[in-house]
Amino acid sequence: MSDVAALPASSLVKATKIRWIVAGLMWSAIAINYIDRTVLSAAAPHLSAELSIPADQMGFILSAFFWSYALLQIPAGYFADRFGQKIGLGASVGLWSVATSATGLATGFYSLFAMRLGLGVGEAGAYPSNAGIASKWFPDRERATISGLFDSASKFGGAVAMPLIVWLIALVGWRMTFVVIGAIGVVWAIIWWWFYTETPETHPMANKAEVDYIRDGQAMKHGEDKTIPMRWYELLRYRNIWAMCLGFFTINYISYFFITWLPMYLVKEKGMGMIQMGFIAALPLLSGLVAEIVAGMLSDRVVRSKRLSLTATRKLFLIAGLSMALCIGLAAVAESVALTVALLCIAKAGTTIAASQVWALPGDVAPKNMTSVVAGLQNMVSNFGGVVGPIVTGFIVAQTGSFTAALVFSAGIGMLGILNYALLLGKVEPIRAAA
Repeated sequence: MSDVAALPASSLVKATKIRWIVAGLMWSAIAINYIDRTVLSAAAPHLSAELSIPADQMGFILSAFFWSYALLQIPAGYFADRFGQKIGLGASVGLWSVATSATGLATGFYSLFAMRLGLGVGEAGAYPSNAGIASKWFPDRERATISGLFDSASKFGGAVAMPLIVWLIALVGWRMTFVVIGAIGVVWAIIWWWFYTETPETHPMANKAEVDYIRDGQAMKHGEDKTIPMRWYELLRYRNIWAMCLGFFTINYISYFFITWLPMYLVKEKGMGMIQMGFIAALPLLSGLVAEIVAGMLSDRVVRSKRLSLTATRKLFLIAGLSMALCIGLAAVAESVALTVALLCIAKAGTTIAASQVWALPGDVAPKNMTSVVAGLQNMVSNFGGVVGPIVTGFIVAQTGSFTAALVFSAGIGMLGILNYALLLGKVEPIRAAA
């Protein structure tokens, strides 16, 4: 009885699971994020015909989102760290949802380009905010699990978008489709603002047992102190920051093919109709969703078992994932449609296995109160892969009349990613700011 009395009160009470409701909101925000950014890709065959937009111009339109999205990653990350992820993520979802609805008013190349830039402005805050939320609301032992979970929503969003958007376009036309999809994010933002608090300590539904579980499992403690120990550009002094940025660039170069050019590839090169394309294009994304969740949970289990160090675990999953992603080059030369689709599924699953570690790394290495900034810096550089990839692919397709060379080139970029993580990424540990 004296032993029981000696135990802290929180250990005698079952911990609440409010952090997993927060995780659900994080997941749904990214799902909506990718549905919104994928709408134009799914509608591209209609848009290119109705508005007379050729392949090279469509490449610029598809990449326009990434211009503003990439450039605003660091400001968005700083804003979230400085003022909190509640307003950071909530405002982000609200802004991009309005931009999505407004795309239904587009009349040609310039208006579509402008709307996509606006979408990028809004979506810039999503991933940096989620990385910061993960560092505050989850213990280190769950970091890859939550990172893989919320990023897996991008594949769900993209997968759902394809058949959903094709169906909506057939039902109400492409313009009204943008309006309807944008309205979903507005509803999410209202729920987020009502439910979320900056820390577990301040949430009325999270009990002390859950707060203690979270805080006792964190090497870098997070509380009310929001002091940022260094300027963002000082992060560039660290080798691991460079490895994270460059490696994620190569992953995104491959990954964004699946939400920009894949529908056009399946229609033009593989001869699919719109309905068939909508369902087939979803398969690689669904494969990626499952692979990322499993990879995040498995890597956390490996770290907890101490069979491999944190550094070895991160590198293993990053390199294995990118090795699978090289299948995009094999898909280019496969003769049967079934084999092509299977190889694309493997390639996409590989990028998501790597991504489960990519989104855990900011929490692993960031100085205190800089997780969103580190995530924003990493995501900024990586999303230039989204800027460059659609343009390069569009240029190669316009010049050769085929996607073959473009997909083989993507595999070459993946090889560079493998070398980067193998050789440049060092020991994975928190950066300690100089006193």
